[in-house]
Amino acid sequence: MAASIKAPPSSSSAHGLPTLRRRSQPLSPFKPANFAVRPSPARRLRSAISCTLARDAAVRMEEPARLLRPDSFGRFGKFGGKYVPETLMQALSELESAFHALAGDVDFQKELDGILKDYVGRESPLYFAERLTEHYKRPNGEGPLIYLKREDLNHTGAHKINNAVAQALLAKRLGKNRIIAETGAGQHGVATATVCARFGLQCIIYMGAQDMERQALNVFRMRLLGAEVRPVHSGTATLKDATSEAIRDWVTNVETTHYILGSVAGPHPYPMMVREFHAVIGKETRRQAVEKWGGKPDVLVACIGGGSNAMGLFHEFVDDKDVRLIGVEAAGFGLDSGKHAATLTKGEVGVLHGAMSYLLQDDDGQIVEPHSISAGLDYPGVGPEHSFLKDIGRAEYYSSTDEEALEAFKRLSRLEGIIPALETSHALAFLEKLCPTLPDGAKVVLNCSGRGDKDVQTAIKYLQV
Repeated sequence: MAASIKAPPSSSSAHGLPTLRRRSQPLSPFKPANFAVRPSPARRLRSAISCTLARDAAVRMEEPARLLRPDSFGRFGKFGGKYVPETLMQALSELESAFHALAGDVDFQKELDGILKDYVGRESPLYFAERLTEHYKRPNGEGPLIYLKREDLNHTGAHKINNAVAQALLAKRLGKNRIIAETGAGQHGVATATVCARFGLQCIIYMGAQDMERQALNVFRMRLLGAEVRPVHSGTATLKDATSEAIRDWVTNVETTHYILGSVAGPHPYPMMVREFHAVIGKETRRQAVEKWGGKPDVLVACIGGGSNAMGLFHEFVDDKDVRLIGVEAAGFGLDSGKHAATLTKGEVGVLHGAMSYLLQDDDGQIVEPHSISAGLDYPGVGPEHSFLKDIGRAEYYSSTDEEALEAFKRLSRLEGIIPALETSHALAFLEKLCPTLPDGAKVVLNCSGRGDKDVQTAIKYLQV
C-alpha cells in the first residue's frame, strides 16, 4: 500500500490499512509526518477481563486496581489505535463492549473455568530445569536458577489455546458461528481449529504458502480437526500476508464472522483482549514462585514475534520494577544481514494491520520481508504494548540468530528431555548471554511457549544428531 497515504498518529481510525513511517518531507500541508507524539495520559478503564486461575482452577475476571494499559482510545502511549476501514469500526466496538460485559457474566466465567481446567489442562507447571541450571554454573559453582513455565504442556502444545478458547466463547455470545484466523507456525491455527471443533463452529484458517510447506504437520492437524486451511500466495507467503488476507475476509463477512486474532497485535481491542486472555500465565507464575521459593522471579524471558506469550507472562509483573522483563526476537542470519525479524531492535514506527507499532520497512515505507527459521517469529511487526514498554524502558529486547536457536533447540532436548518449539528456542538461546551476567541464585523464569514436534522436520535439515 502506498506510503503517501497517511493517518495522523492521534486519530483512532483511518480508511484502509496503511503502512506508515517517518519521511523527510511532510505528507500533508497541515502536519509534518513525524511520529514523535506525546503519549496521552493513561486512563482507568471501568472494567477489564483478567483471567486468574486459582488453586482450585477457578478463573476469575477481576477489575484490577492499578492503572491499566491501554487508555480509553486503545493506545499505549502513541502506539496501538484503530487504523481500519469504517466497515470494521462497529464490529470492533461491539467486540470491546462484549469483552468488558463478560467481566460480570457468571455463566461465562463458569464455562471458561471448566474448559481451562479440564480441557486445556491448566495450570501449567513451573518446572525447575536442574540440568540446564547446572549447565550455566560458573567455575566457582555460582549461577542463576532457571525455571520453565510449561505452556508446551497445554492441550495442542502451546500457549495459543488460552486465547482461542476465550475468544470462541466470546464469539458464541455474539452469535457468530463462522470463525477465521491467521497462523504462522500453525500453533494458533491448530488451537483455533481445536476450539471450533469443540464448540461446533465453522473454521477457516489463513496461512502463508511458505509456512504451510515448513509446517506441514500442523496443516494436517488443522484439516483433521475440520478446519479449511486457505493458502496465501501473495507477498512473502508468510504470517504478514496471512493476516492481511484474514482481515480482508473479515471486512467482507463482518456481520457473520468473528476473527480470532492470535497475537497482541491488530486494532484495539485485540492487543488488550489477547493479553488479558493470556495473563493467566503470569498470574500462575507469581503464585507458583511464592510456593517454590517464597518470592518473585528476578528475570522473565520470552520469545517475541507478535508477542502474545511474552505479554501473557510480563503483564502481571509490569508494575514490579524489581523484575526484569526480557523479550527475545529472531535475528535470522544476523542483525546486519537484512534477513531477520528483529522488529523492536531494528524497526521504525509505522502502521500495519490496524495498529501503530514498530515495523520492518524500507525508506519508502514499504514492508521489508522478514526472515526467521521459526515461522511463528517471521513477522515484520510487533504488538503495540511491546513497542510502548520498549520506549519507556520497562522491558528489554534482544535477539537470537537461527543458528543460536537451533543449538538451544538441541541443548534443551538433551539436558532436560524437553523438545522446545523453535520460537521458544530463541529465548533459550539468549540464556547463553544472559546467565553469565546474573548474580548467584537469581531466579529466571523462561516461558516455554510451545513444544517442538512441529519443528522437527525443519531441524532435520540443519542439525547433525
